[in-house]
Amino acid sequence: MSKTLQRKNAPAIVDAVNFDLHLKPYTKFVLRNGVEVYTVNAGAEEVMSLEFVFSAGNSFEEKNLVAATANFLLKNGTGSRTAFEINEQVDYYGAYLNRACYNETATVTLHTLSKHIGKLLPVVRDVITDSRLPEEEIDIYRQSMKQRLLMSLRKSEFIAGRLIDAYLYGEDHPYGKYSREEDFDALRRDELLAFYQQYYRDGKLVIFAAGRLPSNLEALLNEYFGDLSNNDRTAPDRSIVAAAEKKVRIINDENGVQGSIRIARPFPNRHHPDFQKTLVLNTVFGGFFGSRLMENIREDKGYTYGIHSYLQNHINHSAWMIGTEAGREVSEATIEEVYKEMADLRDEIIDEEELLLVRNYMIGGILGELDGPFQIIARWKNIVLNGMDESYFYNSINTIKSVTAEELQALAKKYLNPEDFYELVVV
Repeated sequence: MSKTLQRKNAPAIVDAVNFDLHLKPYTKFVLRNGVEVYTVNAGAEEVMSLEFVFSAGNSFEEKNLVAATANFLLKNGTGSRTAFEINEQVDYYGAYLNRACYNETATVTLHTLSKHIGKLLPVVRDVITDSRLPEEEIDIYRQSMKQRLLMSLRKSEFIAGRLIDAYLYGEDHPYGKYSREEDFDALRRDELLAFYQQYYRDGKLVIFAAGRLPSNLEALLNEYFGDLSNNDRTAPDRSIVAAAEKKVRIINDENGVQGSIRIARPFPNRHHPDFQKTLVLNTVFGGFFGSRLMENIREDKGYTYGIHSYLQNHINHSAWMIGTEAGREVSEATIEEVYKEMADLRDEIIDEEELLLVRNYMIGGILGELDGPFQIIARWKNIVLNGMDESYFYNSINTIKSVTAEELQALAKKYLNPEDFYELVVV
């Protein structure tokens, strides 16, 4: 017998910290050439994603922009298909084929209806094994990117974003280097082809699949990708050479009315025992709309529309970053308020009500990130590529629920000291 709905009585409110979250396990198989494939077979709709992750990020390049350019041009013509034909075939099946380049990795990603996967894998193989990187496409890319760069260089937030990383890591480090117009002019097809050969055709590959997966997926992936070389690749060691000057002011536009503010310090990567607890401290400090930085600098002072802090999601190194855009005349005052909030976290214990709010926010965010197979495989990808296992996920949940205010204060005293931060304002 069904129960009668009691519409006059509100349902009970349950704190997110009381939820028992579980990360759906992946299924793993290995292709005949040793390529590891991680899969999450789930979802209500007949759709799926395949992400091919290569050790081909800009950490592996010897010359600036080679990795990003080679990755971008993967879809721009192969031995048997023009760029138009590649896009036309993908569009015909209502699919989406994209590529992206990061610091350590570069990816080729396919989203498609599950029933069409067999029709599209030949196109993906073509892109991965037979891209020609035509000279005319390089020329188009070069001119387009130079124009985009010139437009971006007029924006204070663009200048601030790339300079703060250069100060933290050094301009020769993969995390700190940035593009210049002459770098695009220096691109050469033979160098791009050599990088493509070494890091895509003969490179290290890991595959992540999610959605309603066909029963013959392993056989299909073996057919089209089981013969790749799959050689291990180790990026050259790049030393961090941080800038000596920690406080920098730059006038990019004499008539500019807005200052782009970046305040950042080096921080250990996610393998460090402080990392997960610091994520909680960061959320209190500036990690969500109800954070202290937002309440003070946006809500109370009205200096900005938004201010946020975060730990960079890099594999080898990280940084604690605070970023905002504020009026030119209040930029210095904004920085003062940031340091005041740091001082408060060092000097005063966080009360339980505020800490419970942050715990609920963080657990609720994780719950949202587990809503669907694509989100689940994204979390597994982050875990796998960072050399961790599922214990990292459950330890993070436990840390959010159990870290004490005293532990957070100790972390604030350790890491939130103004003298350790680089400080940049670009107008």
